[in-house]
Amino acid sequence: MVAQLAWTLRDGYVVSVRNMRHFTRQPQLLLFSTIQPIMFVLLFSYVFGGAIGGSLPDGVSYKDFLLPGIFVQSTAFRATQTAIGLSEDMKRGVIDRFRSMPMARSAVLAGRTLADLVRTIFVIVLMTVVGYAIGFRFGEGPFEAVVSILVVAAFGYALSWIFVYVGLIAKGPEAAQSAGFVAIFPLVFASSIFVPVDTMPDWLQAIANVSPVTATADAARALAIGGDVWSSLWQVLAWVGGILLVFVPLCVRKYRRLQ
Repeated sequence: MVAQLAWTLRDGYVVSVRNMRHFTRQPQLLLFSTIQPIMFVLLFSYVFGGAIGGSLPDGVSYKDFLLPGIFVQSTAFRATQTAIGLSEDMKRGVIDRFRSMPMARSAVLAGRTLADLVRTIFVIVLMTVVGYAIGFRFGEGPFEAVVSILVVAAFGYALSWIFVYVGLIAKGPEAAQSAGFVAIFPLVFASSIFVPVDTMPDWLQAIANVSPVTATADAARALAIGGDVWSSLWQVLAWVGGILLVFVPLCVRKYRRLQ
């Protein structure tokens, strides 16, 4: 059992390094992956800040409210790239080569999601730097700041396993991209990422209040600028655990049955 686990971890690390090198060796992909979240930070801060700032609690600036939500938004959209990248590897025959090698079946998927997790953390840190340049501050201290980032990254990691499954069943990268967009877009915008939930219509509040995206944004925000952390943090942990419990074995099983 120990030898099997060590074998899986070693193979997962190798696949993860391969995916990271593939990412860093494509300057255009690296450029657009970093510019897009920076654009969201700047545009939403300065375009919507004046209109939405009045609906926030006293003493809370829109930049401080927005940045933790933007972390979640960028992480959610970043997770869809898992499906696209996996689908591209399948189309080019990379997955077939992996399957022909004496390596752990789960290592290919674990390596993919681990590499995406590293990229997600990199993007969050980058957005934090930009946020600090325009006035955002983690008001609760360095420990809470790190936990806030880790909560968002954990949610993104769980989402990436959902999109592993999408990538395995999609008929090509374009189909994977469309499926990811359709799934994530309404979840992101029908949430507390950009505006307080209580400013929405009643029927939309009911949807937003049970959304895992809202729970993650609320938890990250409470850790960043203060508030009730545990009321939303336990929901995030439940969502992350439930998604991993369902989709990790489901994805490994689908991968093993690929034709």
